[in-house]
Amino acid sequence: MATIYTQQDSNVRRTWFLMTVFFVVIIVLGYFISYYYQSPIILYIAVTFSLLMNFFSYWFSDKIVLSMTGAVPAEHDKYQDLYHAVENISITAGLPMPKIYVVADPSPNAFATGRDKGHAVVAVTTGLLQILNKTELEGVIAHELSHIGNRDILLSTVIVVLVGFVSILANIFMRSGFRGRGDRDNKGGGILMIVGLIFIALSPLFAKLIQLAISRKREFLADASGVLLTRYPEGLASALQKISSVNIPMKNPNQATAHLYISNPFGHTTKKITSLFSTHPPVEERIKAIMGR
Repeated sequence: MATIYTQQDSNVRRTWFLMTVFFVVIIVLGYFISYYYQSPIILYIAVTFSLLMNFFSYWFSDKIVLSMTGAVPAEHDKYQDLYHAVENISITAGLPMPKIYVVADPSPNAFATGRDKGHAVVAVTTGLLQILNKTELEGVIAHELSHIGNRDILLSTVIVVLVGFVSILANIFMRSGFRGRGDRDNKGGGILMIVGLIFIALSPLFAKLIQLAISRKREFLADASGVLLTRYPEGLASALQKISSVNIPMKNPNQATAHLYISNPFGHTTKKITSLFSTHPPVEERIKAIMGR
């Protein structure tokens, strides 16, 4: 069974694999788009940009995430309980004290980001601080610090940039109305063009499936690891129950960052079809796993 220790190396490998897949996908997208528009320079731009995006997603994706979510540094005097919870759980987990940020949003939520434990960030919303008591807050913080300990944060943060960019690139091409200068009368070229258009159209779906496959499993593991840190499963279970019962979507939710949060920033749904495409497993299943029922 996966633990906080076995998951670390796995997430490092997944991160490099994801960045490699992204590089290949962008090249393929660039090839088909350049073929369609009869412009080789598009392929060269795609290759160069994919290399740059891999570089920036590794070194600066945490800053991009903080900017996208509107998080600001938490003032120590104003958020003393939050600071104490993060400090205490960090000591228990044997992790460096992460930077602490706050998002001014009534929706109760939290996330962790950064490229490694030495450059980590924990962020919570003002709505979360308003509804949770001390033990519940500690449960949430333990969950987020587990993401840091498991090295989930690099993988999850890189996904924000890479998956988001694939979707944007495909969307731009789709919205262009396919107004290219490709040789549509050439049979071989026409078939290649059709294959390319199908690939481009399905790219956002593939990106979403990668996001879902990674995010759901890591939430269960972070829940379990967080409980090991606090030794009090009722705290996290109660926090998840409260967060779920409020069910207020965040003011500016974003599909690219949805998997980072402890709870779906778009709110919860009871529709089975919709929940299949949610970045988070059902709260009921998470609580059941936490309580061992």
